[in-house]
Amino acid sequence: MDAVNLIQRLYQHRAWVNGNLMTAIQDLSVEQLHSPFQIGQGSIWKSLVHLYAAEYVWLEALLGNDEGIVPGDLPGKIPGNQLGEGGITGFGDLRLKWPELERRWVEYLTKLTAASLDELVYRKISSSGVRFGTRRSDVLLHVCTHAQYTTAQVVNMLRHAGVEKLPDVMLISLARLEAT
Repeated sequence: MDAVNLIQRLYQHRAWVNGNLMTAIQDLSVEQLHSPFQIGQGSIWKSLVHLYAAEYVWLEALLGNDEGIVPGDLPGKIPGNQLGEGGITGFGDLRLKWPELERRWVEYLTKLTAASLDELVYRKISSSGVRFGTRRSDVLLHVCTHAQYTTAQVVNMLRHAGVEKLPDVMLISLARLEAT
């Protein structure tokens, strides 16, 4: 398996995990979604929106927009801050937006080439406005490792919120599911 196929596999896993997270939270109350935790972005909801927003802004960077921002976010703050107007209105809205973002990711990844992995991708740091370049391969790997890190935080919050059936988030579980 070459590098492009490995990256595509990591993104397939990321999308599967996102779906599992959304299924796990669909029956939570608004209070449970917004209950404060001393981890992640401070609540299940804020952490999920941050996860979505990080995927959004990095895809924008990969596509050449070094100042991509999620509608509803204020510039200069962490992705998913939703402190502006026109943002994500709730679970139902996020449930509609995430598949569209995933479709854009799939479209991008089908065109990914091995030669492009060493190209620089530019992004402005939201807090300082400094523009920096990072190898495309590192950006792609970062999105997946960031997603796994944030997912672990969300699963921990779900556990503390009393969710009995926690979402499966392990790559090996996806592989075993596909093998059956």
